Amino acid sequence: MKRRTLLQATAALAPSLATQWAQAQDKYPNKPITWVCPYAAGGNADSRSRQVAKAMSTILGQPIIIDNKAGAGGNIGAEIVAKSAPDGYTWLMASVGTHGINLPLYTQGGGKLPFDPIKDFTPISLVAELPNVLVLNPEFAAKNNINTVNDLIAYAKANPGKVRYGSSGPGSASHLAGELFASMAGLELLHVPYKGTGQALTDLLAGHIDLMFAPAQTVMPQIESGKLIALAQTGAKRSEALPNIPTVIEAGLSGYSAVGWFGLFAPANTPKSVVQKINQTVMFVLSQDRIRKAMLERGSDPASGSADDFAAFLRSDQSKWAKLIKENKVAVQ
Repeated sequence: MKRRTLLQATAALAPSLATQWAQAQDKYPNKPITWVCPYAAGGNADSRSRQVAKAMSTILGQPIIIDNKAGAGGNIGAEIVAKSAPDGYTWLMASVGTHGINLPLYTQGGGKLPFDPIKDFTPISLVAELPNVLVLNPEFAAKNNINTVNDLIAYAKANPGKVRYGSSGPGSASHLAGELFASMAGLELLHVPYKGTGQALTDLLAGHIDLMFAPAQTVMPQIESGKLIALAQTGAKRSEALPNIPTVIEAGLSGYSAVGWFGLFAPANTPKSVVQKINQTVMFVLSQDRIRKAMLERGSDPASGSADDFAAFLRSDQSKWAKLIKENKVAVQ
């Protein structure tokens, strides 16, 4: 009898709990939100996080606290969010590194990520795309009469293993942009890895390497001063931030695309209504002229689209990099 009474009470309570949960979602957010940035303060991800979060906080009526959890290529911060409650109060500003590259990159080297970038997260919104720029040392370009992407491809094919391209390190976005270029064009390029973009750029300017795929924000001053030659940018379509620089596709290599990006994620199983509200708020913020102008000036294209659009983008990006990493045996030990 007591057991029957308990079951009846539990059954009666269930609709009440469901109603309370639904009401909590309707009132979302009703407390401060933590925005985890898995990179150091002052960097690209951090500056864009603070810019967008400040505007979102005003709209949502709650503080959004930026929590920098840098380290391990973004994996430390990503793991924290993966293990957080799926209640909409912990977000991750992820990147092509944490959610496009790192899983195949680390597993290729025999390692293991402490989270699954697909199963442990709910995609909310793409925030920005960041095309790299294919830049050449001017003396190298002039000496070898390289004025276009097709000229570069022809020269590299005639001189296998002699064209040196720098990157910010093995498995970095700049490295993989070069690997993808070489793979699609059928080239043998010499990869010269550095400990960061700054070191690679210094050697490119000095002529110790011939070219690199570099973040637009980093190399635009050198391009504008004539210290570097910009052949193309790496997006699938021409960037709003770089309207005068053609894409690699336009310049001669069909199908090539290798963009960096930042996007917002929540833990897996975050309610759809919450995800939709966050996505709509992000999209509204990114449509504002002040925000768009600031992002374009930093070499980023503000994004647009639904959470489903972002999920589809992720599937395509993850598949592309996994295939490239496996075929070229790129690994981080």
